Amino acid sequence: MKKYNILVTGVGAIIGYGIVRSLRQCRYNVNIIGMDIYPDAVGQRWCDGFIQSLWAADAKYCDFLSDVMDKYKIDFVFFGLEQEIHRICDDWVVFRGNLNKLIINDRALIALSRDKWSLYEYLMLNKVKAIRSMTEGDYDAAVASLGVPFLVKPRRSTAAKGISIINSPQDFYYWQKKLDKEFMVQEIVGDDEHEYTVGIFGLGDGSLTQSIAFSRKLSREGSTVKARTVNLPELDEEVKRLTAIFKPLGPTNFQFRWHKGDYLLLEVNPRFSSSLSLRTAFGFNETEMCLRFFGENVRPDAVVLEQGTAVRYIEDIVNIT
Repeated sequence: MKKYNILVTGVGAIIGYGIVRSLRQCRYNVNIIGMDIYPDAVGQRWCDGFIQSLWAADAKYCDFLSDVMDKYKIDFVFFGLEQEIHRICDDWVVFRGNLNKLIINDRALIALSRDKWSLYEYLMLNKVKAIRSMTEGDYDAAVASLGVPFLVKPRRSTAAKGISIINSPQDFYYWQKKLDKEFMVQEIVGDDEHEYTVGIFGLGDGSLTQSIAFSRKLSREGSTVKARTVNLPELDEEVKRLTAIFKPLGPTNFQFRWHKGDYLLLEVNPRFSSSLSLRTAFGFNETEMCLRFFGENVRPDAVVLEQGTAVRYIEDIVNIT
């Protein structure tokens, strides 16, 4: 069996070391080079080698990544940081490395997912019921459309960052001025007991191999801290519908809330997500699917998924010197 040289970025954070741990559980023989901006990144503990990275915002980042790929004869790059994916997409035409080695989703979907308002408009264009949102108008107009309280959400943010509840005109106008062109308000839908995260592997043509859905609880950082597998036919159908519209390629995560009879999309993450390692534990290993699909050009097989619950906790890694 071929041995793959895999570069995993952001191994100091939950997605990066989740990728590493999932690779260790896949059927393929892998040599893992971890990369992170911090020299003490915890994920290097589970890698075969480690490189300290430049920041994605650094003007030399793309050249640096290309040099690493050449030096270590990398077969595939698995990105653990959204900022790096965005940087590569922004510099796609000037990146001098082998683009086929980068595990990156459909670039049109990536661009769409970066702007919550653009995503909302796209859903409306495709006649998908979406969470009511606004970027313009005054407080009274927002109350009339969204009810009160409602949410302010920066158009470009991740992991629930920057979200606040609006209860008054003072709150509204403060955030409208502060966020300026990033300002967006949205109806509050559902509740914390009816939030779902769904992982799929998209084939790029509007189809998917299979999906796995969790009912979840969020940590303060915005990642899944508790999960329970669920089998909800209506949710499955909504996922298939959105997959047909978005045409994702590779690991993709949809997040929903149940509201008045509908599963409403909160956001789409066209990348590995923080719940990757949880999905692997239940049999849905996206890293293995990537190597089968991108490495062997074979559609990943459907697998038998386990059922149950998962809880995340803090663990200490201690190095005695």
